[in-house]
Amino acid sequence: MGFRTDTLPDIEPAEFVSLPFRDRIRVLVTHWVDYGGGTAKMVHTIYCAKLILYITGGIAIATLTSGLTTLDVGTWWNEPIVYQKFVLWTVLLECMGLAGAWGPLCGHISPMTGGIRYWIRPGTIRQPPWPDKVPFTRGDTRTVVDVLIYGTILVNCIVVLALPGIETDSISRALPTDSGLVDPALLLPLIPLFVVIGLRDKVIFIAARGEQYLPAIVFFAILPFVDMIIALKLLIVVVWIGAGISKLGSHFSMVVPVMISNTPWVAWKRVKQAHYRSYPHDLLPSRMAGGVAHVLGTLVEVATPLVLLFSTNRTVTLIAVVLMVAFHLFILSTFPLAVPLEWNLVFAYATVFLFLGFPAWNGYGIGDMSSAWLTAAIAAALMFFPVLGNLRPDLVSFLPSMRQYAGNWSSATWAFAPGAEAKIDRSFNLPSKITKTQLMTVNPDADTAEMILHMSLGWRAMHSQGRALLSLMMRQLGRDIDTYSLREGEDGCNTMLGFNFGDGHLHNERLIEAIQRRCQFAPGEFIVAWIESQPIHKRVQEYKIIDAARGVIEKGTYRVSDAVTEQPWLPNGPIPFDVHWTADAGHHVSPGHGTAR
Repeated sequence: MGFRTDTLPDIEPAEFVSLPFRDRIRVLVTHWVDYGGGTAKMVHTIYCAKLILYITGGIAIATLTSGLTTLDVGTWWNEPIVYQKFVLWTVLLECMGLAGAWGPLCGHISPMTGGIRYWIRPGTIRQPPWPDKVPFTRGDTRTVVDVLIYGTILVNCIVVLALPGIETDSISRALPTDSGLVDPALLLPLIPLFVVIGLRDKVIFIAARGEQYLPAIVFFAILPFVDMIIALKLLIVVVWIGAGISKLGSHFSMVVPVMISNTPWVAWKRVKQAHYRSYPHDLLPSRMAGGVAHVLGTLVEVATPLVLLFSTNRTVTLIAVVLMVAFHLFILSTFPLAVPLEWNLVFAYATVFLFLGFPAWNGYGIGDMSSAWLTAAIAAALMFFPVLGNLRPDLVSFLPSMRQYAGNWSSATWAFAPGAEAKIDRSFNLPSKITKTQLMTVNPDADTAEMILHMSLGWRAMHSQGRALLSLMMRQLGRDIDTYSLREGEDGCNTMLGFNFGDGHLHNERLIEAIQRRCQFAPGEFIVAWIESQPIHKRVQEYKIIDAARGVIEKGTYRVSDAVTEQPWLPNGPIPFDVHWTADAGHHVSPGHGTAR
């Protein structure tokens, strides 16, 4: 990878776009093995600079507003108010779209920020999670009221960050401190505000990482100090173990090779290729990739948190803390898609703060909470959405389900008939243009922009869902797949909502309906293949095919085993599907009678 220029496949862009679609995918996935996305290292440098600003800004705000000396780390690393304010600083940045899902690595090219530029603007699209069930949430257009609620959240966070802490009886009894805690009265409004904005627009709630930071805010606001610390330990352990358990399926082994190939500091092609069975002919994960995934990944993420939660041994706890900090720093260094860099840093800091700053042997063990019933209630509440989301992924985003980077996401591929994609730029007055238009502001060559856009499709094809999505497109479009413009659903989500984070629930048929009301595509002009995450107890995944003009036109399932054993470029053609319902037939198809390949 060059510093200022991307490393693209060794083929002329004009020749590339003239290839049959499956040949394009094969070019991209074999290129990905050695170069990842080929992103210029200048882009990674920009992210590193942003992280430095995030760390220094957060530390400065947390310490200076709390009467602490910024440069004297030894006096504040385990100050509770510093931890509270660093979390709230992260929440503020996430709410503004300036942390995760920011910049070129997440499809924001020109401009690099989506987030606040959309959410502070009436008339943009919002996505209520249950508009048919929750009163006063219908509609998909952001109103002045939505903007006021969102703005109030930002102001509330800023006020909390700016004001000094207060002394509380619970912290005074627990430890000597002159800084106190964030005033709980200032935090209480944030709780209903996040609930209301989440019911009005799930995008902002997901962007704020509400599934993790909102429980922390609740603990900050209502629990006495010792209970608060133990509850925060339970929260981070549930996040870790939930993510670890979600990696036990067959998807995660496919994530690791793709991630290693895209890591900017791994320069050795042999190391990258070793994560695949037989490059370039067989790009399924190698045994080494499976070992890295399930030993250094799954096992570490499940076992180490349990050690941290129950250990009363200083040495064992220290080793476990070092392991989890290294775990998060490694993930950060790979620059994973959706770039949750700040999230990984705050978790690394939280590991040190919670388990070394307030260790179990000093009265902060799980048995030291004021009530065993309270411990059980908090644990049950924290596990509710992970359990429900793994059993019924259609009801819960993969983030509250704690399936972070497990490879088991709801996903989509969009397809536009020739010329149809341009309708979006013509029909919307959005803060950002479609991704291709953004790319062409940097390089005006349309073929080069098309090749770069295909990189997302190649990346998706290297994961299990990609094989299913491209198979659906091959079935639906037939030979026209070579002339349609196929797009990764996350890129379209960025354009429409100003944010993506790997969650296909943000761009399911409700978003397609919102786009259709504004663009009026003709039948066949805009087709979407959409799949749901795999339930933990089933061996199939559900899919939908959506025609923007007609709505959902087909539903069915496919076996996960068929997707994970196929090559990314589908040399054997589409994987088989069981069609359960079609709009044309107007009825459900008996299982086993709708199989198609």
